[in-house]
Amino acid sequence: MPYDRASVARYFDEFGEREWTRLKESPVAEVKLHVHSYYLQQYVTAGARVLDVGAGAGRFTQVLASLGASISVADVSPVQLALNKANATTYNFAESISEWAEADVCDLSQFADGAFDAVVCYGGPLSYVFERRGEALSELCRVTRPGGYLLLSVMSLWGSIHEKLPGVLATDATENARIIATGDLRFGTTHDTRHQCHLFRASEFSTLLSGIQWDILALSASNCLSSVWGAPLDSIRADASRWAELLAMEVEATKQPGCLDAGTHLIAVLQRPRPLNVG
Repeated sequence: MPYDRASVARYFDEFGEREWTRLKESPVAEVKLHVHSYYLQQYVTAGARVLDVGAGAGRFTQVLASLGASISVADVSPVQLALNKANATTYNFAESISEWAEADVCDLSQFADGAFDAVVCYGGPLSYVFERRGEALSELCRVTRPGGYLLLSVMSLWGSIHEKLPGVLATDATENARIIATGDLRFGTTHDTRHQCHLFRASEFSTLLSGIQWDILALSASNCLSSVWGAPLDSIRADASRWAELLAMEVEATKQPGCLDAGTHLIAVLQRPRPLNVG
């Protein structure tokens, strides 16, 4: 069953406001938000022209606005675009946004070649397009200027199993074997609005990125130390110094090669090579 844009749009239309709240609903979710945001803070500067693809309700759009970026927001879901616009008004970051555009990550033809200093594709759009991931990656590269940055995240196979292990083991063993073998999480045509995506191994993600021959500046998990701790993190979250220590440990740990497959997402930062000066 190939990538179905309408199914993905419908899923996120129905997901609605939860796309805004999910990264604040627990300490574990806040760790994911922090690690993703850490890389935005490292590579997005004030005045940068940024395309936020698959922006959803605007959680990372808000972070980009706080960094002083000029943002074009794009999403396949009209409901998420409307929520993004509403949240930008409510939380006072609308002035940082130059446009809200309905767009498929596989077809960014409404944006010019090299139009952006940075392109952000967080939350897994590349996971949702299945066999068209190469096409989507090419489009993301095309709209990034020479010397510009591409920041990506995809869903992690082993990291998702790590976080959801009891539920995974409650699933039919044959189905689990199929998911592990293919990385494809699907529910069939009768449930086409449910969560369907490709889950990446770190090695698979690295191979995909190596194919474009850009400089890979960072490769990270989104979280690994805290992903299964749940309620015990509440007391740590209530202590500012301990929480800051945990976040710093997470950022350091998630960079380690041995931790890449342990987080729920894989994050990468790439830089487009500048053309060589000739003569």
